[in-house]
Amino acid sequence: MSQQRSPSFLAAHVERLSRTHLRDLLKDRERGERLRHRVGPLLLDLSRQKLDHEALQALGEHAEASGWQQARDAMFAGEPINTSEHRAVLHTALRGGASRLPPLAPREARSEIERTLQRIDELVRAIERGDAASMGLPPKITDVVNIGIGGSDLGPRLAVRALAPFHVPELRSHFLTNVDGQAAYELMRQLDPRRTLVIVVSKTFTTQETLLNGNVLRDWIVRSYEGDARAASKHFLAVSANTAEAERWGVATSNIYPMWDFVGGRFSLWSAVGLSLALAIGMEHFRALLAGAAQIDDHFRSKPWQENLPVLLSLVEYWNRNALGRSSRAVVPYADLMGDLTSYLQQLEMESLGKQVTPQGEPVAQSTSPVVWGSVGTNAQHAYFQSLHQGTDTVPLEFIGVVRPAHPLRANHDALLSNLLAQAAALALGKTFDEALAESKGGDEQARRVLAAQRTFPGDRPSTVILLDSLTPESLGALIALYEHKVFMLGHLWSINAFDQWGVELGKSIARQILPALEGQTDDLSSFDTATRALLDEIAQRREG
Repeated sequence: MSQQRSPSFLAAHVERLSRTHLRDLLKDRERGERLRHRVGPLLLDLSRQKLDHEALQALGEHAEASGWQQARDAMFAGEPINTSEHRAVLHTALRGGASRLPPLAPREARSEIERTLQRIDELVRAIERGDAASMGLPPKITDVVNIGIGGSDLGPRLAVRALAPFHVPELRSHFLTNVDGQAAYELMRQLDPRRTLVIVVSKTFTTQETLLNGNVLRDWIVRSYEGDARAASKHFLAVSANTAEAERWGVATSNIYPMWDFVGGRFSLWSAVGLSLALAIGMEHFRALLAGAAQIDDHFRSKPWQENLPVLLSLVEYWNRNALGRSSRAVVPYADLMGDLTSYLQQLEMESLGKQVTPQGEPVAQSTSPVVWGSVGTNAQHAYFQSLHQGTDTVPLEFIGVVRPAHPLRANHDALLSNLLAQAAALALGKTFDEALAESKGGDEQARRVLAAQRTFPGDRPSTVILLDSLTPESLGALIALYEHKVFMLGHLWSINAFDQWGVELGKSIARQILPALEGQTDDLSSFDTATRALLDEIAQRREG
């Protein structure tokens, strides 16, 4: 497959900027004003990205020529832009009730979404007032366990942890995702089965990991009722598009909440998939999360590209990936409460954009999704920042900070923010050899020069800073929606379908073939490749030993 590193319309800009250091670009004060924008609780600062006004203008003109506004409106209107599955993409309609713009989504979808929100509202309020029995649930619930994987886990998990200061009292949240039984085993040792509510989240209700964990917890709760499965069933809610399968598994019809084909898993936090979050923070705060996302939706729908945060963020990624050839991007939130953000973004971006063909089945013209990775600051500074500062590869970064923390420890927070700002500045500015040499006082000239070479920082390493006024349901909703629309824009610019995920299917299919061999149900391994056969033999021998 032919991959074009620098699109022709950007080649001259790449050549010009290759002779310019970020240190010099940052002397232009107007540059900061053009590349620093605020929407509601979010501030986006792109001034340390290595592009100038001319390069940005070329990127903007490319986006305008692509017809991004028409593509955006088609998504909001529910046209089947997920062409491989012939599905609409209407995660924006999930929070559309908080929009200030005329709705574009079909009325039927909007009505169904509102009915589901009302059901969630009734459930959350009943549990809050200690009246869960009125909803057919156990009367005293102290713990909620969300069982799901991928989009059925990462969004709620991120938000529940990030919004810990908003949790309702006396209700704890837990998440089970992987098939590794250790987490389920440890959780069952901690919780009271008769006070545990389990939410099983699976669109098809056939997901292997989810049903394995669901079966483990169901058996655990049934045992606590001396084998009474009917009594135990009151402890389970389901979120699924396959109502019949959820009922067969043992969830009462009244306790099944819908998932829709027009919402992909990694975009589903705003739906009943976020039920564990609504229970954790209460309905008022859950609706504030929706409102924060709707604010970004309105912004995306109404602003020109020069002021449009999702568009600008996507153009910067396009520049770094396709003009400068950067193959990865680090995301470093300077907030422990957002420790799950990078994992969430890995799925949102890499599952959406990790494609190599167009919807027409043709090879893409350019490289697509970079690898997304990272962890929280300041921990990250003492792990891999050495490589980011002085390694041979340039990795763009996104720093995410919170201006006003949820705690009163001002000195700690000032130290945290100072590190965020300092790292962004140090990566961009660096330290020249002459500056390092001037700092070297001891030893002869040769020794001073050797040390100075090791203490030189090349700088010229780009980063984006995103600041939240505070970490609230509204600002978190806005931040997640910002990234969602960035994904849409990049899918549009790269001419790929960002809303299917065929790449996750092949491994799952092969796993279903391998499982009988591991369980000893078949000795015929002839259909497997030689490496898999050898490993199955090794596992069998060691189990016998």
